[in-house]
Amino acid sequence: MAHMITLKMKIEDAARAIRARLGDREPEIGLVLGSGLNGFAERIQDAETISYHSVPHMHASTATGHEGRFVCGTVAGKCVLAMQGRLHGYEGNSAQDVAFPIWTMSELGVHTLITTNAAGAINPDFKVGDFCLMSDHINFTGRNPIAECDVDEVAFRFFSMYDAYDPELRALAHQVADELGVSVCEGVYLGLLGPSFETPAEIRAFRTWGADTVAMSVCEEVIAARHVGIRVLGISLVSNMACGVNEASPSDMEVMEVADMRKEDFSHLIEGIVARL
Repeated sequence: MAHMITLKMKIEDAARAIRARLGDREPEIGLVLGSGLNGFAERIQDAETISYHSVPHMHASTATGHEGRFVCGTVAGKCVLAMQGRLHGYEGNSAQDVAFPIWTMSELGVHTLITTNAAGAINPDFKVGDFCLMSDHINFTGRNPIAECDVDEVAFRFFSMYDAYDPELRALAHQVADELGVSVCEGVYLGLLGPSFETPAEIRAFRTWGADTVAMSVCEEVIAARHVGIRVLGISLVSNMACGVNEASPSDMEVMEVADMRKEDFSHLIEGIVARL
C-alpha cells in the first residue's frame, strides 16, 4: 500500500523547502497582501523571493495582480514573510489549499499575521479609499479548512474564534493610524466564495446580519491562523461600495485604481504597525 502523505507532512515539506531558501532569516510576522496591495512587497529590504510553484504542495495564484510568491526580508527592522498574492476558493482551491500557506508560516515560526484585502463597503457610512480594521468576520464561503480528517495532527480541531481579530493589535493599528493622520474605521467583514460580485439583495441581507464590508478572501486564512495560535490583524481597503449601495455596481478595475491611489498610506500604516510588534 502506498504511504499516505498527511497534512502535517505536507506542511513540514513546504516549510523545509522555504527554510532552505531563507538562510539565517527567521520570520516572525506574516503578511498577506491582497488585491491591488501587492506592491508593498517591493518595500521589503534584503528580500528573498520564493515562487509558490517551487514550494511542495503549494498551489499557484491566478488572480489579477497577484504575483504568486513569498517575499521574506526586513520591514521596520523586523523579519517578515509576505505572501505577494493569496490563494482564493474561486480559483479552484480547496479550503485547505487556501489555509496551507498560513499553517506553513506557523511551522516557520510566524506568531503574528497581518492579512489585507480589498473589500466592498456595505456600511453606507464608509467611503471608498477608507481603511477598515476587521473586528470580526462572518464566514459565508460555506467552507472551513479544519473540516478534514487529519487536522488534529497539526493542532486540536476545536478552538475558540472569540477575538479572532486580536483587540491589542487593533488598538495598536488605531494608534499608528492616528499618529500618521491616516483615517481608519472598524467593522465586521463578511467573506464569500466569489468570483461574481454580490447582488443588491444579498447586500441588503448581509447588512441585516451586521456586516460592514464584504469580499472573497480572508476567512479561511484567519481560521487556519487561529487553529495554530497565530495572532491576527485584518485590514481592508474599501475599494468600492457594495453592489446596490448608493447605486454602486463594482468592477475589478475600480479595485485596482483605488488601491493605487492609497498605496503610500497603506505602506506607511503597515510599516508603522510592524515597527511596534
